[in-house]
Amino acid sequence: MFGGFFGGLLQVDVGAQFPGEVILALTLLVLFVVIALFVSAVRIVQPYEQGLSIRLGKFTRVLNPGFNLVAPMITQVIKLDLRTQVLDVPRQEVITKDNAPTNVDAIIYIKIIDPKKAYFEVTDYRLATVALAQTTLRSIMGDMQLDEILYNREQINFRLRDVLDTATDAWGVKVEAVEIREVDPLRTVKAAMEEQTAAERQRRAAILRADGEKKSAILVAEGDKQARILEAEGVRQAKVLEAEGQRLATILETQGESQKLRILSLGASTLDTKAIAVLSMETLKTMAEGEATKIIFPFEISRIVEGIADYLGVMKKVPEREIASFEELEGLLGKADDVLGPLPKAEELARDMEAAKIEAEEAAEEASRTRAEIGSEDDLED
Repeated sequence: MFGGFFGGLLQVDVGAQFPGEVILALTLLVLFVVIALFVSAVRIVQPYEQGLSIRLGKFTRVLNPGFNLVAPMITQVIKLDLRTQVLDVPRQEVITKDNAPTNVDAIIYIKIIDPKKAYFEVTDYRLATVALAQTTLRSIMGDMQLDEILYNREQINFRLRDVLDTATDAWGVKVEAVEIREVDPLRTVKAAMEEQTAAERQRRAAILRADGEKKSAILVAEGDKQARILEAEGVRQAKVLEAEGQRLATILETQGESQKLRILSLGASTLDTKAIAVLSMETLKTMAEGEATKIIFPFEISRIVEGIADYLGVMKKVPEREIASFEELEGLLGKADDVLGPLPKAEELARDMEAAKIEAEEAAEEASRTRAEIGSEDDLED
């Protein structure tokens, strides 16, 4: 009874002291405060990030990707990107070892591996890495000549990456790669390089020209040598063939003379003194019909005249002479084949001539083929 009385009295007093609008405002205020506290307590970290939780000026822990709750209103969360970042090293002038001014710029690829060091150990790891890359690049290229810089960019990249990676390890940053983007010597240096390149090309051209003339002279000498060898071989083969032809001609001529002598010897065996006298008269007649102004007679001309006179009956009667038979002649002189030797047949002579002709054709073909080979080698060298 008393409870119900005091409860109703309390409700009447509250309602009397605080109107409904005030209660609604207080409720909304409390709700807003609760929501604000909840929002400030929730931190969402992306998959490629890591967060640093700092509570009242003190580092507490590392926030991993995903949903994280922290103390509201008193906790600061620093998010760092863990992806590979590209830093541009500004263009700068470098003096090489051979005192050649050169403009150089580069690109650096870095990645945070320790967010705590990257935030607490250095003010700005990007600026620090670029500044370190500039000084290191100037130091490395100062110990190299310009030609080495132009031809050994990969070596410079490796050296620069190793130096930067070692230095930035204390900042929790890893240098993944360094690439020299451009090496641009000054205009005066470029002009000197162009003159040097032109001189080098002229030197190489002179060497190549001299080498070509040397090879050409060697090929010409070799060609002359081959030509002389072929010419000598041709002369030798020609002489061999000529000698072979003369031999065959001599053989044929000798065989003809032998056959003539054989015919005359066999025919003369049946002639008597009168017939010989008649033949002698015919011979003298033939000699007289010639156009020569001088005629030389052998010393036996007197015996021939005596024979003719005896035949004509001027001096004395010509004695009769027996005609020798062929068998008696062979008995006195021997057989014709034994005296004159065997005569080659016409088939043997034709075969020898054909063999000589084939050898001449083969020699000519070989000489032509060798000249063609020499000509093709000269064309290839040209």
